[in-house]
Amino acid sequence: MRRRVFITGVGAVSPLGIGVQALWDGLCAGRTGLGAPSLFDASGFASKLGGQVPGEFSGKDFVPKSYRKAVKVMARDSELAVAAARLATEDGGIVTRGTLDGAPGETTYSNERMGCQIGAGLINAETDELTSALATSTDQAGQFDFRKWGTVDGGGGMNNLQPLWMLKYLPNMLACHVTIIHGCEGPSNTITCAEASSILSVGEGMRVIERDAADICISGGCESKVNLMGWLRWTLLNRLAPVGTQADGGSVIRPFESGSAGTLLGEGGGLLILEEASKAKARGTRVYAELKGFGAAHSPPPAYEAIAHVQKSKFDDRPGDGVRFAVEAALADAGVGPGEIDAIVPGASGIAVADADEAEGLRAVFGERLAEIEMITIAPNVGQTVAGQGALQLAAAAMAMREQRLPARLHGGTAAGGIRAGKWTGGGATLRNILVLSPSLGGQNAAAVLGRAGM
Repeated sequence: MRRRVFITGVGAVSPLGIGVQALWDGLCAGRTGLGAPSLFDASGFASKLGGQVPGEFSGKDFVPKSYRKAVKVMARDSELAVAAARLATEDGGIVTRGTLDGAPGETTYSNERMGCQIGAGLINAETDELTSALATSTDQAGQFDFRKWGTVDGGGGMNNLQPLWMLKYLPNMLACHVTIIHGCEGPSNTITCAEASSILSVGEGMRVIERDAADICISGGCESKVNLMGWLRWTLLNRLAPVGTQADGGSVIRPFESGSAGTLLGEGGGLLILEEASKAKARGTRVYAELKGFGAAHSPPPAYEAIAHVQKSKFDDRPGDGVRFAVEAALADAGVGPGEIDAIVPGASGIAVADADEAEGLRAVFGERLAEIEMITIAPNVGQTVAGQGALQLAAAAMAMREQRLPARLHGGTAAGGIRAGKWTGGGATLRNILVLSPSLGGQNAAAVLGRAGM
C-alpha cells in the first residue's frame, strides 16, 4: 500500500514575521510586509520597495550553541533555512540532535530515517565581500582587468576573497547546514528551479517517504533577494514594478491583472515536517493536513517569444500547458477531480505575462468553475521570495486547512475576469482539498494537493 504523508510541523520566516503564526496572522489581517528595505540601499532603483524579515534577524538564534561559529560562513539564505528548520521541528514536536542542544535525551526518529530536501536559488554574493576583491583588480586607468582578477601571484583579484568564500554561496549549503544540525542522515537533495523549487522539494520529500526510504523529511525552500546583485538581476529582466513615491508595497503587486507592472522582491521561505501518517498518528501529534498529491511539468517559459534566437513556431505547447500538466498530474496523484478543489494558492506573482500563462493553465483544468474557487494570494503580502515562495504558499495552505478559514487578499486593482483574486476580507470556509501551484519564469511548474487529514 502507498504510504501516506502528513504535514505535522511548519516553520516559516517571512516579511510578516518569524513563525507560521506570524505569517498567517498577517495574511488574515490583510497586512503587507513590503516597504523600503534596510539590508541595502534600493533608492536608486525604479523598484524601491521589497520585503525583508523584520527585526534583527540572525541564524545564531536558531542553532545550537556549539554551531554558532558556523553562522559566520552562512549566506542569509542559509540563515533563513536553519531558522525555518528549528521552527518546524519545534512546531511538530520533533526532537532532533539540533533541538536537544547538547542535552542528553532520545530523538524522535533515528538519524538514518530522517531526510531533507530544500529548494534554493542562485545565492547572491554580498556586495562588500565581492567588491573588496574586485577593487584590487583594476589597471592604471582604474578599469577592471580580468588578467589581474585571475592572477595567482601578486596579491590581487580573487586571492582577496575571504577564506571559505565559496562555501557561503553554494546552493546546497542550506540543506547541508540543516542536515548537520538536525542529524538528517537519510536521503537529502537540493533543487534549484527558481519559483518552483520549494514545491519540487516537498514533492521529492513526499516520494522519499512513500518509497520507505525515510519516515520523516524536512522539506521546503528559502531564499533572499534583498541585496544589490539579486535586485539588479531582476531589474534587468524587467520583472520588477516601478513604485514612484509609494511607500506601501501592498498595492503595487496586482495578481492576475493584465496591466500589472510587475512584482516586488522579498526574502523568506519555510520548511515543513513531512511525516509518515501511521507514525504521526502513533505519537499523537497535531496534523495540519495530508500531502495527497504532487505533480510537475515543464514547458517553454511564458516570455520565450521575447528571446531573439527562439522561434515560437518551434514549440507545440499552447499557453498554460506546463501549468495544466502539473496540476493534472497532482490531481491524479491525489485521486481527486477538479470539482473537489475548494481553494487554490497560485503563484500569482503580479508579472503580467506569467500570471496570464498561469490563468490559461488553470482555466484548461477547471473551466467555468474556476470563477467559483477562492484564491489565496501571498505576493502582495510578502513579495516574491523565489525559491522560498512555494514553501510560504504551502504554509498558508496548511494553516487554511487546519483553521478551515481563508485569509484576506490584497489587491490594488482589478483581477482578470473569471478569477477570484481581487481584494477580499476572507472568512470561514469548508476546505476539503487545496491546490498549491508554483509556476516559474524559467518554465518549471510544480503543484501539490493538500487534503484534510483522515479524509
